[in-house]
Amino acid sequence: MAFGRQVGADWCAGRATGGALGRREDDVELLVVLVLGLLGIAGATAIGPRLGVSAPLLLVVVGVLVSFLPFVPDVVVDPEWILAGVLPPLLYSASVAMPSMEFRREFSAISGFSIVLVVISSLVLGVVFSLVVPGLGLAGGIALGAIVSPTDAVATSIVKRVGVTPRIVTVLEGESLLNDATALVLLRSAIAAGAASVSFWSVAGDFAWAVAVAVVLGYVVGKANLWLRARVTDATVNTVISLTVPFLASLPAEALGGSGLVAAVVAGLVTGRGAIRSLSPQHRVSDVQTWRTVELVLEGAVFLVMGLEMSAILDDLSNEAYGVHHGVLLALLALAAVLVVRAAYVFPTLAWFARRSRRAAALKPRLAAMQDRLESKDLEQLTRQIAERVAGRPPGGRGGRGGPRARGGPGAPGRGARAPSVERVARFRTRVRRKVADLDYFLAVPLGWREGTVIVWAGMRGAVTLAAAQTLPAETPARSLLVLAAFFVAAISLILQGGTLPWLVRLVKPATIDPAAIEQERAAIRGLLREVDERVRADRAGDVDGGGPADGGDGRKPHELWLEIISAQREALLAARDDGLYSSAMLAEALDRLDADQIRVELRAEGDAGAAA
Repeated sequence: MAFGRQVGADWCAGRATGGALGRREDDVELLVVLVLGLLGIAGATAIGPRLGVSAPLLLVVVGVLVSFLPFVPDVVVDPEWILAGVLPPLLYSASVAMPSMEFRREFSAISGFSIVLVVISSLVLGVVFSLVVPGLGLAGGIALGAIVSPTDAVATSIVKRVGVTPRIVTVLEGESLLNDATALVLLRSAIAAGAASVSFWSVAGDFAWAVAVAVVLGYVVGKANLWLRARVTDATVNTVISLTVPFLASLPAEALGGSGLVAAVVAGLVTGRGAIRSLSPQHRVSDVQTWRTVELVLEGAVFLVMGLEMSAILDDLSNEAYGVHHGVLLALLALAAVLVVRAAYVFPTLAWFARRSRRAAALKPRLAAMQDRLESKDLEQLTRQIAERVAGRPPGGRGGRGGPRARGGPGAPGRGARAPSVERVARFRTRVRRKVADLDYFLAVPLGWREGTVIVWAGMRGAVTLAAAQTLPAETPARSLLVLAAFFVAAISLILQGGTLPWLVRLVKPATIDPAAIEQERAAIRGLLREVDERVRADRAGDVDGGGPADGGDGRKPHELWLEIISAQREALLAARDDGLYSSAMLAEALDRLDADQIRVELRAEGDAGAAA
C-alpha cells in the first residue's frame, strides 16, 4: 500500500532527520492504522446486520467520511495491489466454495454474462463516453466501458444475505469470477488502440491466449496443490501452503500473458472439487476457518480503502477543468447505461433458457423411463442383455428409440457395432441419471422475469472498477475525471443497488428457498446414509460368518467400523454430488457432519490409545 503524498513526504523527512527514531515512529503510525482498520472491519461486520446495512456498504461510507477528516492524510493504493495482491486470494476462496455441480449446470449463463455481456457493454458504453467526453475518442470510451462493465466478486457477497435461491447466487458469483478477464483484456486492447491500430482478431487472440494459459496453469496448480497437501500431515503447514496457491497460479499466468484472476479461479475450482477426497477432515476444517478470516479481512480492506481514496481522487481532479459534478453526472450516465444494457441482455437470455428448458421438459418422461429400465438391473445383467441384442441384430438393423440403443447409447446402431463393455454401459447410465437430475434442477427453480430483475439489479460494481481505472495511462484525456467517474460508479452502485436490493427482492418476490424442499432433501440424505450404514454392517457380519474379521473380534480396534462406515457414507454422498441428485447446500451440510463425526472418532481413538499406554 502506498500512502498519499503527505504521508510519503513525512516518512522521507523522518528517515532523513530522525534516523532510526523517525523510522520507528513511522512504523508505529502504520501499525496503528492497520490495527484501526482491522477494528473497523470487525466493527462493521458485527454492527452492520443490526443496522440492517451490509458491512461492505457501511465500510465504503465510513471510508469516504474518514477521508475528509483534516488529520487523515490522502490514501492512494497502487492498483496492482488490488489486481494482483488482493483479488487472486478472494477469487480463489470464492471458487473453492463454488459448488462444481451448479457451476457446470449454469455455465452457459455464466459464460454469456462474463464474456458476451461485458463485450457488448464495453462497446455500447464506449460510443456513449466518446460522445460526451471531449477528446476521449472511441478507444478511450471503450477503455472506460471495459472498466465499469464487469460486476465485482466481492460485491456479490451482498446478494447472499437477501435470501434468494442458490441458483441466482451461483449465476452472479460465477459471472463475477470470470468477467474480470474479459474486461481487463478489452481494457488492455483499448489502451493499445489509442496509440496504434488494433484489429478484432488481435483482441480475440489476446483473449483466447489469456484464457487458455490461465486454464492450463490453474488446472496444473490445483492438481499439484491437492497432490502435495495430501502428503502433508500437519494441518497448520497444510493451511500455510493453501495460502500460496492463488499466487502460484496467478503470477506465472500474468508473466505468460494470461489472466492471473482466471488462473486463480480455475485452481480454486479444482481444489474445491478434489479436496474432500484428497485432504483429511482436520485439514479441510482448518482451511475453512483460515480462509473465512482471510475473506473477512481482505473484503473489508477493499471496501474501506475504496472509501478512503475519495479525498485523493478529488485532489487529482482539482488540476483539471472538470468539477466533481461532472464526475457524478458521468457516473450516473454510465451506471444507467450499463443497467439498461444488462437488462437488454439478461431478459432475452433468460427467456431463451426458459424455452430450452420447456423443450427439454417434454423429453423428461422418455428419459425417466429409460433411467428406470437402466437402474432396474445390475450392470452385468444389463450389459449381457445389450450384448445379446447386438449379437442378434441383422446387419444394418436399427435399435428402437428410447432404449440403450438410442443415439449415443451403448449398442447404438452403426457400422461395425460391437457388444459394449460394462464400463461403457455404466457411463451411459450415469449420463442418463445426470441428465434427468439436471432437468429436475432447471424445472424446480426456473429463472423468470422476477429472478432476472434481481440478477440485473444485483450486478454491482466494486473495487475492481476503481483499480482498473487507476491503470489508465497518465496521458489519457481527462484521466482524473475518468477515475473519479469510476469511483462514483462503484460507490453509487454499491450504495444504491446494494442498499435497495432487499427492498427489491420483497417487491418482485422471486423464488426463494423452500423449507419443505430442504427438509425433504435432508430426509432423503439421511435415508441414503442409513442405507450405507446398514450395508457396511451387513458386509462386516458376513465377513464374521465367513471367518473374516469383525470389529473388536480379532485384534481390530472398535473405532475402525465407524471410520469404515463414515468413509462409505462420504463416497455415497460424493457419488450423489457427481450425479446431481441433491442440492449442494444439503450435501455440504451432510459432509460437514461426517467430517465432525470422523474427527470425534479419531480423537476418541487417540485418547483410548493414550490411556492404554
